[in-house]
Amino acid sequence: MPGELPHPDRTEIQLTDVLFALSDPERLAITRQLADGPLDMAECHATDPSLPKSTKSHFMKVLREAGVIRNEPDGRRRRLTLRRDDLDALFPGLLDSVLTR
Repeated sequence: MPGELPHPDRTEIQLTDVLFALSDPERLAITRQLADGPLDMAECHATDPSLPKSTKSHFMKVLREAGVIRNEPDGRRRRLTLRRDDLDALFPGLLDSVLTR
């Protein structure tokens, strides 16, 4: 399907990749926003609004490739969702502990 980006299968998600993706404060902030439910990519933002669009795209790529989020086409937009089911199945309690403020 056009616009589809590669996402790791559940079996390919590695704890070290997830921890690296969540180690950046801006990527963690994005993940916290997605904990409340899916968002359009345009609605999801890092804590620093002055960040360039390319930096935001890089944050999304790191989170997607680590298996933390899904970034899927939704018409002319992109829909972001947290892969909570996959992460909870693989690493029980991890998301709850890192998403707590």
